[in-house]
Amino acid sequence: MKNIISQTFTWIDSRLPISKLWKEHASEYYAPKNFNIWYFFGSLAMLVLVIQLLTGLFLTMNYKPAADLAFGSVEYIMRDVEWGWLIRYMHSTGASAFFILIYLHMFRGIIYGSHKKPREMVWIIGVLIYLTLVAEAFMGYLLPWGQMSYWGAQVTISLFGAFPMIGEGLAEWIRGDYVVSDATLNRFFAFHVFLMPLLLIALVVAHIMALHETGSNNPDGVEIKEKKDPNGLPLDGIPFHPYYTVKDLWGFGIFLFLFAWVVFYAPELGGWFLEHPNFEPANPLATPEHIRPLWYLTPFYSILRSIPDKLLGVIAMDAAIFLWFFLPWLDRSPVKSIRYRGLLFKSAIGLFVVSFLALGYLGTQPATPLLTMFARVFSILYFAFFLLMPIYTKLDKTKPVPERVTSK
Repeated sequence: MKNIISQTFTWIDSRLPISKLWKEHASEYYAPKNFNIWYFFGSLAMLVLVIQLLTGLFLTMNYKPAADLAFGSVEYIMRDVEWGWLIRYMHSTGASAFFILIYLHMFRGIIYGSHKKPREMVWIIGVLIYLTLVAEAFMGYLLPWGQMSYWGAQVTISLFGAFPMIGEGLAEWIRGDYVVSDATLNRFFAFHVFLMPLLLIALVVAHIMALHETGSNNPDGVEIKEKKDPNGLPLDGIPFHPYYTVKDLWGFGIFLFLFAWVVFYAPELGGWFLEHPNFEPANPLATPEHIRPLWYLTPFYSILRSIPDKLLGVIAMDAAIFLWFFLPWLDRSPVKSIRYRGLLFKSAIGLFVVSFLALGYLGTQPATPLLTMFARVFSILYFAFFLLMPIYTKLDKTKPVPERVTSK
């Protein structure tokens, strides 16, 4: 029996190089030996991607992408489909978990310099993954056809109308109608379940390929490929499998425990993960008192609202996202890791975190004059982090970087 299995695998492997891929990307891929807790979030994001794809597949089996049936089909999933409530809550919780992990993953990249040479392409593909995830989340947000889904989509799509000449036509083309309607729901459903997942998977594969081509960064920002033993193996590296696969499995266990706690005990999380108005069917004649996106997009929504002019607000909101692409060239520091950077960068990253969190909170609140003033202040701090980066990273006093990775 073993000979048959071995021969079968050899036959397959000679035509489909499974063992070669396994060696290149796992057992013989050498990663730095000083990874810390910040390096869990990339693999956890991949785990959540799998959860979203599987739960989304089962949800589509009972969901009806029609304006008069969509809300009822979600209620049917929740009440009548066996374990349907669990699948729906796993999917909704997974959406927020995905963004939490992606934001932490991107933050780790900034503090340890994973955007700097030679990993510029890894960073750019990562930002493309983030943009695709934003589009995927926005299109999926309409599908429950609740009050906040409907009016959130209506307001967001109307922003495209701010562009001169082409704006109104562009907004109408995105909706497929003059208002958010059955046509909008159908096209968003098609994009959400087909196009965006395919694009997301392709970008994730490209992200991993680019990462494994240059090698993983580490908390010291030291290139482990520069110091090798006589056999050509990195002195400060260890095989990704089994060392980091075991470590990731431990991280998966902790994450799934927290994930299950939210799913079973607080799936709405006080309206942060599932908004209360979305449990009411969409009504084009009744506008919710306060229209806002879900928490993971509120920092950019807050920037949009802080600017009185609609077109300038849209431009600022878009710029706040697209600035991430230029981070590898804005950062002029000779070192990668925050461990060896000076006070200027550490202060800048601290102010950036405060401004991002503050903008996220302000975007969930009604736009009062006082809160709008605060949003403008934090928006300035947000943009200053990027636009002043060539100056403060150049002036920053850095510490000597060790030749090899440390065990800290």
